[in-house]
Amino acid sequence: MKIIKSLNNEKIKELKKQKANDKSLLFLDSPKLGEEAFNSGIKPYHILIDENKFLNLKKEFDFINKLDENLIILVDEKIIKIFSDVITSQGFVGIFKSKNCGLKKPKKYFLVLDNVQDAGNVGTLIRTALGAGFNDVYLLDCASVTNIKTIRSSMGAVFKLNVYETTMQNFIDFAKSISQTLYGTDMKGENIYNFNFTLPCGVVLGNEGKGIRAEMRKILHNTISIPIEPKLESLNVAVAGGIIMFEINKRGEANF
Repeated sequence: MKIIKSLNNEKIKELKKQKANDKSLLFLDSPKLGEEAFNSGIKPYHILIDENKFLNLKKEFDFINKLDENLIILVDEKIIKIFSDVITSQGFVGIFKSKNCGLKKPKKYFLVLDNVQDAGNVGTLIRTALGAGFNDVYLLDCASVTNIKTIRSSMGAVFKLNVYETTMQNFIDFAKSISQTLYGTDMKGENIYNFNFTLPCGVVLGNEGKGIRAEMRKILHNTISIPIEPKLESLNVAVAGGIIMFEINKRGEANF
């Protein structure tokens, strides 16, 4: 177990560079999120803990006792702050290596986010996907799953699902090879409450302002919509996604 107190320490400088440039690393500034990642089998790279809070955190979060002590670095509060985005730090920053695997065929329902840029929306949709039984999520040119805002909004769901980050073209090639039914959202699409879904299936949600890109539309089997009052132009993408995923889940359970 190391102790580092200086911001000018070479290891701290190295970690700062990695935070800025290495998108394969997750910087989790919450011990709860660190616990979720650890229990999901994600490998820790380094764990920074405020030396004044170390004993209390060990008592509260048992996973810290299971860590290789060589990975733990006890630091000053000021070092925690440079790696944390929260105003009031909990004295913890867990650095984990994110899962990086090739695209795999979904086992059942799946969600595709096409160029969704708001990390809060991406995280909320991943969280909702878990609740609705959509165990595979494909992010096409979206806000990254390693973004702390995405992780925080997902409430740890990113560690419990198969989440893939890829480009639109890579996904299109992949989708053609697996031959899965794929529906996209569109204001002029079929009413989801009257629509006869072919299950299991995938749902594509598009960019907050521009919707689904033209190239993606070409591989859709149909488009669907949620009926809303004409006074309202549209729903937030995370809200719309939640309604659709739970409607599909309900249809699947009814036919089981």
